[in-house]
Amino acid sequence: MMCIMRKSNLNARAAAKDATHERIVSVAARAIRRSGYDGTGVADIMKEAGLTHGAFYSHFASREAMLAEAASKACAESASAVADVVANEAPGAALAAMLSAYLSKAHVENVEQGCPLAALGSETTRQAPEVRRVATRHIKEMIDLVARQSPDWGQSSAHERALVTLSTMVGTLLLARAVDDPALSDSLRDAALKHLLPPAR
Repeated sequence: MMCIMRKSNLNARAAAKDATHERIVSVAARAIRRSGYDGTGVADIMKEAGLTHGAFYSHFASREAMLAEAASKACAESASAVADVVANEAPGAALAAMLSAYLSKAHVENVEQGCPLAALGSETTRQAPEVRRVATRHIKEMIDLVARQSPDWGQSSAHERALVTLSTMVGTLLLARAVDDPALSDSLRDAALKHLLPPAR
């Protein structure tokens, strides 16, 4: 009986630690998109997660390890959102729906939960290898997801078009967020959509 109770207590503690770890990563995933890698400090993350600074090292070996997990979560959330859009559309309409959602005004305004590539792209090159590895994996996943929406998927032309499409999507979102002129922000999005969307038949 004592052995069962001890095991139950250990399992409960492990589950609580896992939940706390996930909470820290979720807070950090929002923070890096809001404030950038360099603007995300350990003390601020722990405070926002409702924990002490000292508890950090029972969850992560280093700040870089936390940033890599936060980037991975941000990328997973972004990929899941795009995949959901694709899954809810007929095959021929999926690309247009994906582009419209990605280049929407709502996405421009929702930095904390939006695409980490647009929020963090210019900083990523200066990050630790594990952070860059996460970004690279996400970029490859997104290229593949875009390419799969092409009628010629599997051909080099679909892959090349996906490279250009993703680059345009991310660059447009970055610029639309950067400018302080709402009309210009809208024009950037509209022009990119006009260029990227397949012509209506």
